[in-house]
Amino acid sequence: MQMGDTVFMFFCALLVWLMTPGIALFYGGLVRSKNVLSTVMHSLSSIAIVSIIWILFGYSLAFAPGNPLIGGLDWIGLHGVGFEPNADYSETIPHTLYMMFQLTFAVLTTAIISGSFAERMRFPAFILFSVLWAVFVYSPVAHWVWGGGWLDELGAIDFAGGNVVHISSGVAGLVVAIVLGKRKNMSDTAPHNLLLTLLGATLIWFGWFGFNVGSALTIDEVAMTAFINTNTAAAAGLIGWILAEWLINKKPTMLGAVSGAIAGLVAITPGAGFVTPFSSVWIGLIGGIVCFWGVFSLKKKFGYDDALDAFGLHGLGGTWGGIATGLFATTSVNADGANGLFYGDISLLWKQLIAIAATYLFVAIVTYAIIKIVSIFFKLRASEDEESLGLDLTLHGEKAYQD
Repeated sequence: MQMGDTVFMFFCALLVWLMTPGIALFYGGLVRSKNVLSTVMHSLSSIAIVSIIWILFGYSLAFAPGNPLIGGLDWIGLHGVGFEPNADYSETIPHTLYMMFQLTFAVLTTAIISGSFAERMRFPAFILFSVLWAVFVYSPVAHWVWGGGWLDELGAIDFAGGNVVHISSGVAGLVVAIVLGKRKNMSDTAPHNLLLTLLGATLIWFGWFGFNVGSALTIDEVAMTAFINTNTAAAAGLIGWILAEWLINKKPTMLGAVSGAIAGLVAITPGAGFVTPFSSVWIGLIGGIVCFWGVFSLKKKFGYDDALDAFGLHGLGGTWGGIATGLFATTSVNADGANGLFYGDISLLWKQLIAIAATYLFVAIVTYAIIKIVSIFFKLRASEDEESLGLDLTLHGEKAYQD
């Protein structure tokens, strides 16, 4: 065990934890003022629900020794998870610290999903959905990629969660949004407080350094490359989005700038510790443009109501990031990675495409089954009157702003 790595990872875990309140503020500013507290409650309750699930059995299902599809039950209730390092994951930090670092990822992923169905899902339904989704979707996918599962064995690479966090949350959000249907009065859905959204985006960008850099699990050259790549891709994503917005919508917006930064961050996540800083410019730039297309073109074409663009930013951004890793990855950055197509090996790209397709298929099918099960026990959607008056008052009995 090394004290330097332990302190480093403790700080990174705190940074990633901070991203969920950041999501709460980011989403809270994007909804109408009558729904801001109900939207924030989705993120806050994710912290509570997933934290408990993770300790009880979520971590075991994701990371304990098992089979290629799911982890075992050896670590239920953190039995056998102690201060001594687990060499399968890191020889230099406590096993309990690694567990907590991974907990923050699981919490964040569940919170991201809520952006797709903001302003219309009932709170009891969200609680049960979060419990089931964390167990039956997040834990298996995390095991596939990071816990020694079949995608790890295949050779697909995902440095910090392109598949596990972003594609899974984006696809899940899209499925639930389609099942719930569109919000009423779609002509009046403008964000109520973009400064709140800016504050949330700032916390997310700040926390993302822990997200990506911490995934190296030690302070080394790979970690520092991930640090550079994270900021570079965010900056490039911001530029890509506002250039597309300026060209097509004629005006660059602050909301577009922060959305582009998040698009760039999502895009670089799977390859942060596998690609060069020069490559991260292109990954972020294209990521910003792809996500802009998803938000302003794809959503309009198919007519789904991905309210706060969880799929547009995270689903599509994660998809591009996974493909880009198959193109730009190089062992000159990380000897434990692989060479992508642009470095002479097409096999990694095929593995990335298989991983992306498998994640889409599994997450879509199981999420659909979960939301249908939830509908047996709870009404999924707020009534038209509740939606009209606002979920803050009708579901939670409070208002963010006093008259």
